[in-house]
Amino acid sequence: MSKRFGGRYSPDATSDAPARAARPHPVGARVNLLFVLPFAFVIRGFFSEPGGLAINLGVFAVLMLAAWLTREGVLAQAAYDARRVARRPAIPRKIFGSVLTGIGLGLVAVTTDPATALIYAGFGGALHFGAFGPDPLRDKGMEGVDSFQTDRAARAVAEAESHLREMAQAIRRTNDRALVGRVEGFAEHIRPMFRTIENDPRRLNAARRYLGIYLTGARDATVKFADLYARNGDRAARAEYEALLDDLEGRFQTRRAALLSDDRTDLDIEIEVLRERLEREGLRPDP
Repeated sequence: MSKRFGGRYSPDATSDAPARAARPHPVGARVNLLFVLPFAFVIRGFFSEPGGLAINLGVFAVLMLAAWLTREGVLAQAAYDARRVARRPAIPRKIFGSVLTGIGLGLVAVTTDPATALIYAGFGGALHFGAFGPDPLRDKGMEGVDSFQTDRAARAVAEAESHLREMAQAIRRTNDRALVGRVEGFAEHIRPMFRTIENDPRRLNAARRYLGIYLTGARDATVKFADLYARNGDRAARAEYEALLDDLEGRFQTRRAALLSDDRTDLDIEIEVLRERLEREGLRPDP
């Protein structure tokens, strides 16, 4: 007997369906508009003499490069803001986008009036900078964490994310929306551990097995299951696969809870040491 697919966004979705906070994509309408406006100079160029065509095409190329840099800068800013511990972007893309926007608009009038070109360039760069702001220029939350630890954690999380992407790609071969949703839910359940490690890279050693061996095994199992289920729809294999995901979710949640409890233990030790020092120096009365 066929079963109707349902979910959170189905018309008859119930309130007990797992809710997932919807986060707006950092690339919004303002960034997308930057990719549209340069085409006005292409159109203008085809109604100009050969020299004007070359200038307008040059303006188009510069403004498109500025738009691309701005988009990458906005994405880098969003990743920086989402983490408690983060290194500043290596390249200030949004600032470069502001400079290129000014240069591009300045080229519009460079052959007619240099003063007007400077005004266009100044206003264009200033408006872009005012709309998108500067890039993060300082590392955040890096006290007590060296760059080597941060780089190791970033590489481990990136590798773990690639395993999740490969799982999602493999499970789509089954053409089963419920299974695709189950794998997506699995990814959402275990990503909090990634954020925990990014926020404190010193915890990587305690979680390396989970990000490496366990997720590699989950990816390999997903690929094999997807191939098998796409061929014969084996219900027993499906039940075993879903049980595997349930077990892994539980293990990841338990490991993350242990990491967080380790944080609390470290805090308690620091507080107790400080209290003992205060008592020895006579700055804290005995209870």
